This record gives sequence, C-alpha cells and structure tokens, in this order.
Amino acid sequence: MLGRYNLRQVPTGGHPVSAKIRKAVIPVAGLGTRFLPATKAVPKEMLTVVDRPVVQYAVDEARAAGIEHIILVTGRNKNVIEDHFDHQYELEHTLEQRGKTEPLDMLRSDMPQAGQISYTRQQQALGLGHAVWCARDMISANEPFAVLLPDMVMTGEPGCLSQMVAVHEKRGGNLVSVESCDPDDAHKYGIVSMGEKYDDGSFEITGMVEKPEPGTAPSTYFLNGRYVLDASIMDLLGRHQTGAGGEIQLTDSMLDLMESQPFFGVPFDGQTFDCGSKLGFLSANIALGLANDELGDDLRAFIKALDI
Repeated sequence: MLGRYNLRQVPTGGHPVSAKIRKAVIPVAGLGTRFLPATKAVPKEMLTVVDRPVVQYAVDEARAAGIEHIILVTGRNKNVIEDHFDHQYELEHTLEQRGKTEPLDMLRSDMPQAGQISYTRQQQALGLGHAVWCARDMISANEPFAVLLPDMVMTGEPGCLSQMVAVHEKRGGNLVSVESCDPDDAHKYGIVSMGEKYDDGSFEITGMVEKPEPGTAPSTYFLNGRYVLDASIMDLLGRHQTGAGGEIQLTDSMLDLMESQPFFGVPFDGQTFDCGSKLGFLSANIALGLANDELGDDLRAFIKALDI
C-alpha cells in the first residue's frame, strides 16, 4: 500500500495546479570511480571547473531558480562538501584583515543562509532512485520538488532549472529537462517519446526508454539530469524495486507515476557538460575558462599557440 504520498489522478480535460517548487534534492553520494585516483580522498563533486567545485554549479542553478531549501544526499567521506557550504572563520578573518574584500564578498554571497541547506546520508550505493528516496522525510506530501544531478554542469541564461520552473508555473505536472542528440547516439541515453507539443517548446512525454537498441529510439530527446517531480514518487521509490544494473532506478518510478500523472519535456536552451566523464570535465573547464573574463584571453592565446 502506498503511504502519505498518495498518487493523484489527472483531472479530465486539464492538468492539476501544482504548488511552488521550494526544495531541490542534489545526490552527491557517488563514488567517482571514473576519476580515480583523484577521487580517492576528494569527492568527485568537489573537483573544480575553473575555480568552483562541480556541486557549486548545481547549487547556484537551484538558488537562481528560486529554490529555498537544498537537500544534499551524501555518503561516506563526503564531509568536505558540508564544510564547503559552511563558514570558514579563520579564512574569512584572514581575508578581512588583509583587506581582500573581493574574495571575501564572493565567499559570503555563495553561502546559503541558516536552514537553507540540509544533509541526509545514503548508507548504501543502491542507485539514483534510492538516493532521492533518502530525502523523503524532508519532502512534504503533495509538494513538487526538483532533482539536480551535479555531474551535469550547465551554462546559459536563464538556467536550466529556471526554464523548467517557468513551464511548471504554467502547466504543473512532472517535468524533465531534455536535449537533442545525434540519432546515431540515441542508444547511449535515456530517450523520451513525444506527444502533444506546446507553444513554449515543451511537449507531453508519453514514454521513456533507457538506452534503446540502435535504430529504435522514439525520438532524439534524452534526459539531461534535471527533474521536477511530484512528492508521490517517494512511495513508488520506497518499494525498492530494482531495475537496470540491479539498482533502484529513478526512471522506473517515473514511468509508473506517468500512469496517473502528466509528464512534460522541457528542451534546455543552453549547453550541458557531463562532468562525470573525463572528456566532459575537461570540456567544461575549457569552455568555462574561455568564457571567464579574467582567464579567457590568455587561455585562448595558450590554446592557439599549442602545436597540435
């Protein structure tokens, strides 16, 4: 039997009006094995793109979208992430004494206010769906919430989650951000099936398939790591049914929720870097480095001078 997150039937002829999205879940419990030995002692989410750790980009995106409460799902050896989002009084005092106001102001502006960030732990690596479920007691019934995968660093204005919030305010329902890929690469991703299209570019999602066989993908739109979900998905995740890789998959519960609630795809108008891969991580550093006002010209000259 489902618990306090009761599934709501979609009214005939319309979509349910949803509450404001106030909370975001950011899973940061991954082992980061693709980046060993760098991640032996440093969480992969703390690897830096230019001058900011990867997880900071997701937190900044959430805050820019109006998120009031961020829930980080951590794991063992992730305490440095909590320290990053806390005051470092010795450092701040030293900067203040030396008159370094610019870095001091930057540190203080990045700092969430008291009570705006919480932590819960995923004791076992049982999959993304399980990580999201670990935040269940911090999400109220009938409360939509966002999920941001921190490996996916996104650029563009407005931010990806801000674009999704704007659609959610008009349409409600569950949302996933999507991007278009080369049809020959569709078998590498989770691909959505498209239904009715809307004037703002979003569309109804009628199905999802994880890594379809080559030539069978229902579209070229793939899930890129941003979600807005109804709280009732927590009960579905709580069944702890395993899927691909023997893990509790978020996509499986999304498919089940789709039977009673609408899902919409929101094409992201920006660029995404998969910093969970070495190539994506390096690409993000190059692209954001070139866009950096302080570093861009010198980095561009350095790249141009390389004998490659």
